[in-house]
Amino acid sequence: FSSGHDLSEIRHFQKEAMEKSKYKEEQSPKEKLNDLFCVCSDVMTSIIKSTKPYVAKVDGVATAAGCQLVASCDLAYASIGSKFSTPGVNIGLFCSTPAVALCRTVHRKAALDMLLTGRMISAEEAARIGLINESVPEQKLEDRVDELTDLISTKSPLAIAEGKPVLATQLGLPLHEAYDLASRYMVDGALGNDCIEGIDAFLSKRNPMWTKDREK
Repeated sequence: FSSGHDLSEIRHFQKEAMEKSKYKEEQSPKEKLNDLFCVCSDVMTSIIKSTKPYVAKVDGVATAAGCQLVASCDLAYASIGSKFSTPGVNIGLFCSTPAVALCRTVHRKAALDMLLTGRMISAEEAARIGLINESVPEQKLEDRVDELTDLISTKSPLAIAEGKPVLATQLGLPLHEAYDLASRYMVDGALGNDCIEGIDAFLSKRNPMWTKDREK
């Protein structure tokens, strides 16, 4: 799946920093490292802010930023043989940026277990702590993810596009502000075309024709 950042690239920046009198580039090693980690953070943030659902399909090892990517996705499925880790402590660098996504996905103590020990966890344990939704046999992984995405594709695209950002935003708000935000969305959504169509279809015992389907 993904082992995260290229350590040889980071090592190159370290060497540049140790020989700072020799480099004459516009960017210092520290600035290059900052850009590297900022780009990674921007990718993770774009997933959260996206109006489309992201599904991670893991069949291998996901460590460090790779584990961060799994935690950032909306849903995640993995083969039974897959493994996950935030091993920064093993090389003297706490996985602080992966921790942002990890701590927003699993319980704090489960996250700290991974972050403080750097140990590799199995797909079964990843599912148990909520890092992934489910672990399945390798030969069934493709079909399981296809089954899920096919089901999601039958739902209202407008509801998902409007609801997903609200979900992400309300998690960072105090309780009453979260309810205020969610209530405003419910009011606007209830008067939207897809909800009008959805309720009509439900009461008429027929399949809904979402806006995207009517526009084809």
